[in-house]
This record gives sequence, structure tokens and C-alpha cells, in this order.
Amino acid sequence: MTLISNNLTRQPEQADNDDVGSLRCIAAGDRQSLSALYLKYHRRLSRFLGRVTYCEEAIEEAINDTFLVVWQKAREFRGEALVSTWIMGIAYRTALKSLRGTRQALWENSAPGGDLSVTCPFDDHEVLDWVAKGLVLLPIDQRLTLELAYWMGYSLEEIAEIMECPVSTIKARMFRARVTLRGTLPKLGGLLEKKH
Repeated sequence: MTLISNNLTRQPEQADNDDVGSLRCIAAGDRQSLSALYLKYHRRLSRFLGRVTYCEEAIEEAINDTFLVVWQKAREFRGEALVSTWIMGIAYRTALKSLRGTRQALWENSAPGGDLSVTCPFDDHEVLDWVAKGLVLLPIDQRLTLELAYWMGYSLEEIAEIMECPVSTIKARMFRARVTLRGTLPKLGGLLEKKH
């Protein structure tokens, strides 16, 4: 499986070692280390949570809630996963909890403007917009699975850990998402003629 690479992919092992050091400092009550880790992960989490909602207020609230958990649970990190995987798992569960809670209106997954029709994609920007519009139509669990795999570069095992489910469930979500996108993207791109 080919992964799309960009500047939001996972960090190398050395960076994770630095993050483990930051977590140790956070566990000892170092607020500066928490602030540094927050700044390091803010953009990545914003992009990830942006697949759940377009509401900036909800995204910022989820990021803040995520780092509150990091602050409270830093001592419990055992190194069984990368720090980035651990933080993404917290963000995922925070978003789901918010979805189920009273703030669900902030997490509606409709596309901006509500218009999902686009012209046939010809350049990279249009292709990315085209795919983004297709992703919005997927259920949240499938959308976030694809985001974690293709845009953020996580392995199936890491995604299973983030989403707290078996690898077979992740594979099934990816399969269903691809099938849906195969049927949806040509229609969104105007590549299929309407049948009368």
C-alpha cells in the first residue's frame, strides 16, 4: 500500500525519544514541557480533528481536552507505543466523547457551503479538494482510519491501537471506505454521465 507523504507524517524514532523525555518532565509537573509538546502536536491534531468537524471551536476544545489528559496521565505512559500514537489515541477518544456529549452540534460533519459538486479534477489542488469532499461523505470511523493511514502515515497496528480495536476492524473500515470512494469520487468529479 502506497502512503501519501507530506509534512504531517509521523516523526522519526529520535523525535519520539525526545517526546518520551517531555512526558517524563510533564509527569514531574513541568508546564513548559507540556507547552512545548502542545505546540509540537497542535498542527497535526488540528488536521486530524478537522476530518471530524470544520468547527474551529470544537477542534481547539478537543486539542485542549487532549492535552489536559496528557497532563493528567503522563505518569501512566509505559512506552508500549510511540508517544505520537498515544496522543493521537487520546485525541480520537476525546473527539468521540465530545460527539456523544452535549456538544454534538459543534461536530456536525457537513462540508463548508454544503455544495459537494466539483468540477473534474486536473491539478493537485483540485484533486485534494475532490478527495476531501469524498471523505466528508464517509462515516467518521472510516474517514479517520484513512486519514491516519494515508495522510499521517500510521501503520495498521498503530491505527488499531489509536482506535482501540482489532487490526481486522481497521482493514474492514479501509476496505469499505475504498469501495464507497470508488463509487462516489467519479460522481463528485463529474466523470460519470448521469443515466436517464
